[in-house]
Amino acid sequence: MANTAQARKRARQAVKLNAHNSSQRSTLRTAIKAVRKAIDAGDKAAAAAVFQSSVSVIDRIADKKIIHKNKAARHKSRLAAALKALA
Repeated sequence: MANTAQARKRARQAVKLNAHNSSQRSTLRTAIKAVRKAIDAGDKAAAAAVFQSSVSVIDRIADKKIIHKNKAARHKSRLAAALKALA
């Protein structure tokens, strides 16, 4: 357990920050799954629309440093390749 007032405060802040970051990661995973589901459905136009909104979510979360920028780029690249292969 934290001994000083500063350490207790940092522990409280860490709990709050962890909850926020966890919800952001959940949003990211949901966006990626939405694109995968749209691609599996086979409708390229709908999948492209979902992909555009998901790219925005991925970039926003990478900008906040919740995931690394290279991981964000990897997700976007793989989703774009899957969308292109849908042709």
